[in-house]
Amino acid sequence: MRGLYIMNTDFPRVLTLLRKERNISQKQAAAELGISQALLSHYEKGIRECGLDFLIRCANFYGVSCDYLLGRSPDRTGTTLTVEDIPEPDASGKENTFHRGGILPVLNKKLIANSLNILFDLLGKADNKALTGEVSSFLMLAVYRMFRVVYSINPKNQLGLFTVPGQVAQGYASAAMQLCEANASAIAGGNPVEKMPPVERVEDLAITTEMLSQHYPLFASSLLNLIQNSENKIKG
Repeated sequence: MRGLYIMNTDFPRVLTLLRKERNISQKQAAAELGISQALLSHYEKGIRECGLDFLIRCANFYGVSCDYLLGRSPDRTGTTLTVEDIPEPDASGKENTFHRGGILPVLNKKLIANSLNILFDLLGKADNKALTGEVSSFLMLAVYRMFRVVYSINPKNQLGLFTVPGQVAQGYASAAMQLCEANASAIAGGNPVEKMPPVERVEDLAITTEMLSQHYPLFASSLLNLIQNSENKIKG
């Protein structure tokens, strides 16, 4: 397999991330991988290209897939998620159980998750892929920004997890969110840009508090409380 080279900008970042997350030195990792420390340093800095045999050796050593090492998959196993693969928000499991921080994390999680159920059902009724895409991107960017804030609490957490540098990430994400919001507002207002189609099924989106209570008896209260809490925050 020698002679087949991998030229990839993500590989140096991920290779360094995996070593630092395992908390081992370059010297230790190089010895385990059967190369010199100098060569590993070149790989981690992106100075040298690696062969396919070394890529496979790294995948086996760190217990990840080659696709993950190359940045082709965000999942360590290299899995490409389908709708069926993604667990439901209320799926059982130890990662879905809150014991720390009292009742507040549980309460807020339920308010947000229940409100999102209504929001995405309404997007389904709108039947506009562009609108759904812009709203989804906005929400994912919001979670991304706050995850980076929480991630930054411990200075030992490796920034190699991210491809966007920390000093510009929040600003870039904020700008991207504003663009998503502008596009979503234009679509919803019947003035879409860049060949985005308008919402045609406007009559299906007649929303009242009574309608919310009738159509979403389990979730409506969460959404109304989220609205109240948000506006209280806005008003200070």
